[in-house]
Amino acid sequence: MKISALTLLKLTTLVLITVVIFAVMNIWFGWIFFATCAGQILFIYTVYRILTDDYKTDKTFRDFYEDKNDLGS
Repeated sequence: MKISALTLLKLTTLVLITVVIFAVMNIWFGWIFFATCAGQILFIYTVYRILTDDYKTDKTFRDFYEDKNDLGS
């Protein structure tokens, strides 16, 4: 099963927020250290997956401000 890049991003965010919660709750340092290392490795892998994702779109930089035409200009 292939995990999408956005799912990896959500998982990475969850792991790194868990690190913050562990630190605030004074959880044993070993758990905080393990979660931090796992989160950093997951973060690097997520960035790699997002940058190498085979994503195609027909949008250009000119399409970036699509609502500009709605203002009457």
